[in-house]
Amino acid sequence: MQIGVYGLGRFGAFWASLLSQSFDVRAYSRNPDRLTPAGVERVDLKGLSEAHVIFLCNAISSMEQVLPELAPLLKEGTLVADTCSVKVYPVEQMKKYLPESVGILGTHPMFGPDSGKNGVEGLPVVMCKERISDEQYILWKDHFRRMGLAVQEMTAHEHDREAAYTQGITHFIGRTLDELNLHPSSIATAGYEALLNIVRQTCNDPWQLFLDLQKYNPYTTSMRKDLHKGLEKMLGTFDSIESVGEMDG
Repeated sequence: MQIGVYGLGRFGAFWASLLSQSFDVRAYSRNPDRLTPAGVERVDLKGLSEAHVIFLCNAISSMEQVLPELAPLLKEGTLVADTCSVKVYPVEQMKKYLPESVGILGTHPMFGPDSGKNGVEGLPVVMCKERISDEQYILWKDHFRRMGLAVQEMTAHEHDREAAYTQGITHFIGRTLDELNLHPSSIATAGYEALLNIVRQTCNDPWQLFLDLQKYNPYTTSMRKDLHKGLEKMLGTFDSIESVGEMDG
């Protein structure tokens, strides 16, 4: 089976390299300066379209540019799977632009070059069954499990609802903490080190990913409102304490 990977950014290159351990992988990037991983063949868009399965590793916000460009080139029976960190939006876009003769699978490998640098054993991958045969779906579920991944099956909306309060909030907190210019300390607690690790992990990813996570997940607005309420409540607690202190003085 020939696998195609669209996009050779940090995750795309990592994913192509990972898949090349089991498949014949060809990759395409709009950026000629992107490096091609060892064991992966670099092709043009036409060459990519000849693959049996194509994984989209482009930015969430570029779906409306990528899909119309790719769709006319796809052969009947091709399976297209996105790898976006949100699921509702890319699935809707794939259904909108890809012909009925092309299969659709939503996936979210919930790891990347940093978290998967020592192997992906036990790391989660979400599968959203969309326009795909049972046979193809089971084939990929079994392959992900052979890779050692922990397969999580859910709908696109179930994924985004949960991800808003896990991944979405983590990236939001990480970027917020980064604004404080936190630094290592000789008296750091384990909790503080965990906060620094959140900053390192989230800020290592492109700024565009952070924006896309907040914009294209339909549930992150509620998450940010809840977070804002929580912060206001905590800050209000200390406002009350300070007011009592002033009265006692």
